[in-house]
Amino acid sequence: MKKVGVAILGLGVVGGGTYKILTDNKEYFKSTQNLDITVESVLELNKERALSLGVPESAIASSIAEVVSNPNVDIVVEVIGGVKVARDFVLQAISSGKSVVTSNKELVAKYCHELEAAAKKMNVGLYFEASCVGGVPIIRTLIDGMQANKITVLKGIVNGTTNYILTKMSQDGADYQDVLKEAQKLGYAEANPTADVEGFDSTYKLSILSSLAFNKKVTIDNIHREGITGITKEDIAYAKKSGFAIKLLAIAKNGPQGIEVRVNPTLVPLSNPLATVNDSFNAVFLTGDSVDDIMLYGRGAGALPTGSAIVSDVIYAAKHAGDYYYAPFKNSDTAEKTTKFVTDFSSKYFIRMRLKNIVGVLSKLTSVFSKNGINLTYVKQNAMEEGVVELILITDISSESSINKSIEKIKTFDEVNSVESVLRVED
Repeated sequence: MKKVGVAILGLGVVGGGTYKILTDNKEYFKSTQNLDITVESVLELNKERALSLGVPESAIASSIAEVVSNPNVDIVVEVIGGVKVARDFVLQAISSGKSVVTSNKELVAKYCHELEAAAKKMNVGLYFEASCVGGVPIIRTLIDGMQANKITVLKGIVNGTTNYILTKMSQDGADYQDVLKEAQKLGYAEANPTADVEGFDSTYKLSILSSLAFNKKVTIDNIHREGITGITKEDIAYAKKSGFAIKLLAIAKNGPQGIEVRVNPTLVPLSNPLATVNDSFNAVFLTGDSVDDIMLYGRGAGALPTGSAIVSDVIYAAKHAGDYYYAPFKNSDTAEKTTKFVTDFSSKYFIRMRLKNIVGVLSKLTSVFSKNGINLTYVKQNAMEEGVVELILITDISSESSINKSIEKIKTFDEVNSVESVLRVED
């Protein structure tokens, strides 16, 4: 039976969950994986926290140097978060000949090229299943399950915080700010929620996933990003009446015109499985040229779900020692110059505006859309206060530049009180 020594850097929520799985399932891994996995070292500043989880005092390290110099440690698990310290610790582990498992999506998105180069040099592994979509095995699926396919579409809900907020807004008819405060009280959102609600977290994940899906480097700078802070309960209510749910989607498409990568709030038909992914759950939808459509669904965060992905990588690393996966594309800090990226996105659009209730205004608006090559597939007018109507439009597939040009023109009309929202629609 192969003996495997593991070190864990950080015993926060995810680190604690990882430690629990490795220790509670030690005998199970012996019987099913033929691996004797032992947590040999833990780097945790809060010693009492480590002791409360059952870590032997002799296994609590005081420095990264103590961890990486331990000859019994084969695999180092980084779950401390952040970038600066994590990057330094991971590079020290790799330089010491240890394979690394990390859940740090920002670290992987920004510095995977550097970490992989170091891992190649030392002939060790670098694994990051837990960096994307929590316990859902999306990265292993892309690397080991979809090799027969040219993947053309990857899209999904990859951030649990924003999905929880949008779900509660939809179910309770509540305002964004009220739901955000509730999410923060429950621990679903950070005190500073910017990374989640402004789409940064989803952008890091999309960079990783789209690079693996298309076998081309896609950096965070290549990705168009929008968050959910501008979504109102009115948007959600009108979308629902029109047969849609609003989700923050990470979307990657590889077509004849190039690669399209974006994170933005999106209207999804209620008939689409992604529309039923609620609360903190995540899901990723893939289209391959051979397999057609598949969807992976599960918990996108949490101690044990994310710990599950980390331990999966630990086992994979132990069973594939010397046979490591490295990116088949040029993994650098920028995309290759030959890679084409689509910047003028095409999709259907949901537009909501308030108008003066004047004869001929609708005709004036439709004329603008028509001149810009935009066909309207849905038009709904609702009476508001006296003399004001709310207009809901859904367009056929149109370019973003055409939509923007139309909206800029429409905003100049005296008859238009305001353009409340312009949101993309995905079938």
